[in-house]
Amino acid sequence: MEAAQLEMPGMPRRLFPATPSKLAAFSDCPRRYRHAYVDRPTPAKGPAWAHNSMGSAVHAALRSWWELPLTRRTPGAARQLLYGVWSTAGFRDAEQSERWRARAAGWLTDYVTGLDPADEPVGTERQVAATTERLALSGRVDRIDQRGDELVVVDYKTGRSVCTDDEARGSPALAAYVLGVRRTLRRPCNRVELHHLPTGTVAAFEHTDRSLANHVRRAEDVAADIAAATAAVDGGEDPDVAFPAAPGRQCGWCDFRPSCSVGQAATPPRESWSFLAEETAAQG
Repeated sequence: MEAAQLEMPGMPRRLFPATPSKLAAFSDCPRRYRHAYVDRPTPAKGPAWAHNSMGSAVHAALRSWWELPLTRRTPGAARQLLYGVWSTAGFRDAEQSERWRARAAGWLTDYVTGLDPADEPVGTERQVAATTERLALSGRVDRIDQRGDELVVVDYKTGRSVCTDDEARGSPALAAYVLGVRRTLRRPCNRVELHHLPTGTVAAFEHTDRSLANHVRRAEDVAADIAAATAAVDGGEDPDVAFPAAPGRQCGWCDFRPSCSVGQAATPPRESWSFLAEETAAQG
């Protein structure tokens, strides 16, 4: 009865609850989306990844650094915060973990040395949300700065590849954050920045209403595909057919590889530390 009422003429369209990671999961592989967001219980995941452990620690340390009293926001404090949240999950051994902890600490202290501790962010790890015609978007922004009369979305990156302006322009997540900041904080927001800590570089893009509309259109298309696949399963279709696997190189590092025979056949597994730059070079 409830479902029928939702479809009655004149009733408002039911919005699809979406996060950037949720939409990206389906775009990358519908099967992965199903395992993460549909199947219950959730299938067992593979091992933790060292680069994710490192990235999480750096993000947590930066968030905590801004939460310190102003007089304690020093490079040394940033290092200590990193040490306090560091995890060895995914690293090959203790020696590798310690080496990368020292490297990450160097990135972090260099980065905060270039910050003005008194330039208080508008938000850190701030949850924002916005609605479109079909979506209820939400996400968590690493940092929101105030530059003049406008707000700026800042996203920290610790990966091995230098970020580019094209990456900032094409990021669905950053576009969603701009919409969320505008709606949640009721302030102008156009600029997005990717702060790549390993190189100290910043990639940026100034969004326009047109560029944001393009991102919204693509996100709504993905949401429509998700809804269609979910409805097909509800109607009796085989879940493996409704949410097909998209095999490729990414299967080597998919969290749900242990539960996916297609992914296992597509490519060999990657070592859990293989996305650390120097380790990849050594293996190559």
